[in-house]
Amino acid sequence: MPSLRIIDRVAVKNRQTLPSHVASDCSDGVQPGNHLPKNGVLPKAIRQKVVRGRGAISNRSSRFERECVEPYDDGWQSLADLPPLKTEVHREKARSVLTGNDSPDIPFERSLNPYRGCEHGCIYCYARPSHSFLGHSAGLDFEQQLYAKDNAAEILEHELGKPKYQPKPIMLGSNTDPYQPIEKEHKITRSILEVLWKYKHPAFILSRSRNILRDSDILTDMAAAGLVKVGVSITSLENKTARTLEPRAPTPARRLEIISKLTDCGIPCSVFVAPVIPAITDHEIERIIGASVEAGASGARYILLRLPREVSGVFKEWLLEEYPGKYRHVISLLRSMRGGKDYDSDWGKRFVGEGPYALQIAKRFQLACKKHGLQGRSKQLDCTQFIRPTKGGVQLSLF
Repeated sequence: MPSLRIIDRVAVKNRQTLPSHVASDCSDGVQPGNHLPKNGVLPKAIRQKVVRGRGAISNRSSRFERECVEPYDDGWQSLADLPPLKTEVHREKARSVLTGNDSPDIPFERSLNPYRGCEHGCIYCYARPSHSFLGHSAGLDFEQQLYAKDNAAEILEHELGKPKYQPKPIMLGSNTDPYQPIEKEHKITRSILEVLWKYKHPAFILSRSRNILRDSDILTDMAAAGLVKVGVSITSLENKTARTLEPRAPTPARRLEIISKLTDCGIPCSVFVAPVIPAITDHEIERIIGASVEAGASGARYILLRLPREVSGVFKEWLLEEYPGKYRHVISLLRSMRGGKDYDSDWGKRFVGEGPYALQIAKRFQLACKKHGLQGRSKQLDCTQFIRPTKGGVQLSLF
């Protein structure tokens, strides 16, 4: 590793220790501690060798770390000596898995995320700041230091069996993709679906991965019973743009194929035009909706680019690297829709923004949906079939 030096924080340790319920899984050959130094954008030549195929171009310290360090060349070693960065998965024993939501602008009240961090590396991902609570960077750490909740299905079954539990659709993928690449090995999302189908519990799923097709058998049965809907996220139909925005996610053509194959199985599928990035992808709204409907999509929704906390810096670094000539224009348009700020978290504004440009995007989206017959309200999922679990650690009644 290159030499490191403290630059602005008093510290007694370099990285936070993992929580007691988290174990390091180095089955891919990566040893604990094989991390990139924090702070500073990595030179492009180094990124091509060490972090090729990742979204972020830096690994800045999280806002909770007690020490802020930066790499510098002392003449002995350099970043070029580092081996290629590989994904590192930590096994996490979850204590609970269902998260409640009372936000009036979100169409679901419960969510479940099998993984923390996401290998897709989408540069705009609003979930990046959540990695700071684990002592990781919202940059490259978010894409490389992943957490798998191995016992999620078991805990879910227990929570469904609580006497006061009332069934409401559960969103899978509200934070990170439940079908990201490590799902192939861990199969946590598959085990969760098995529990939901066993007890006839409804669910929404949001993904951009072809791995979801693996579970077509369960999803087909759930769809026939009115228990599941799927949303496929498409940001751009242009391969070059998609590759830089989402380096390890499937191509746009593959995502349209997901919609087509799920629809052929009778699984209701919508397209999420998300995020809409001004001056980068906003010109594609109509094309994305048209192509998705042709593939079989029966619904659509859009979300304006969000830059909460660390996402702002991560995105701006990427934007300056990939679109230097558009940097000022993109940020200016974004701030015009966010009250002069990078982000406005107020309900009713955070997803769609405000102002003339935001209204123009909204109107274009509405007209495109009307043109393709997506204006009708979709059918609600059925909560009446729910069967309360009576096993798996759930306390039985005495009478």
